[in-house]
Amino acid sequence: PADSGEVTVLPAGRHEFPFTFQLPETLATSFEGKHGSVRYWVKAKLHRPWAAVKKAKKEFTVLEPIDINTPTLLAPQAGAKEKLARAWYCNRGQVSVTAKIDRKGYTPGEVIPIFAEIDNGTSRAVVPKAAIIQTQTFVARGAKKQKKLVVTSMVGDSVAAGKRDVWHGRALKIPPVGPSILHCRIIQVEYSLKVCVDIPGSSKLILELPLVIGTIPLHPFGSRTSSVSSQGSTHMEWLSSIPERPEAPPEYSAVVSSPELEPSLVPPSPALLSALEGPFFAFIQEFRFRPPPLYSEVDPNPPSETGRPRCVTC
Repeated sequence: PADSGEVTVLPAGRHEFPFTFQLPETLATSFEGKHGSVRYWVKAKLHRPWAAVKKAKKEFTVLEPIDINTPTLLAPQAGAKEKLARAWYCNRGQVSVTAKIDRKGYTPGEVIPIFAEIDNGTSRAVVPKAAIIQTQTFVARGAKKQKKLVVTSMVGDSVAAGKRDVWHGRALKIPPVGPSILHCRIIQVEYSLKVCVDIPGSSKLILELPLVIGTIPLHPFGSRTSSVSSQGSTHMEWLSSIPERPEAPPEYSAVVSSPELEPSLVPPSPALLSALEGPFFAFIQEFRFRPPPLYSEVDPNPPSETGRPRCVTC
């Protein structure tokens, strides 16, 4: 029944009733985990007299926007760790690792360049590795459970005894994974970059750097921390490839044939003109229906030799 109390009778056939909902800005990202999930759906019910209620449900996905173009997520991350390798109460030497990445925030599909240095002071070879770890945290009724998954990993070259290995931006690509969930009360999804060293006969040396997987990628103009001078020198290198004398452009008749030219010169209909009035359309119309002037390398109005010399600054 409507607000007035009258009953609206729908005839047989198909009827559609469009509707919209304004989603709150604080919704957590949709997620499916082992001990919990974040799901969203729309329910619709049809009440009929002397009949059961018909129900329908349609799920949809929500992505909480995480912009990595913020000072916190653009800050470099670095760390260092060392370990004294022991085997049967005997010291076999010390292993140390230092690692650095250019920023904290990344988006799926990006490549993380890893800068690391591994010092092997033991008498046996060690193997460095790097991996992206996803940590799922579930909180309910005061209890907490965690689950860690390896998103992607890579293995470096073996470092011989008493040697040092340096990673100059070793690439580790982020696969398509869900974004971080940081502001939900019951479920959190966090990421970290783990650089570890496998030491034979001893436990691993592990160094972790925090990561945030966002939804809004890095600004297309690159990192904001780069200097203007370095960007200018990079973008000016293409000037050296320009020839001294440019190539003459083709004539207008060679680009547009006569059959194509005739329809383009037909004025638009009055209905179209009334719908597109304004100075912007006037400019487009003038540019469209007037062919460009013919190109010529010879000046059609050469300066007179007897006339007054022209000032070069004018």
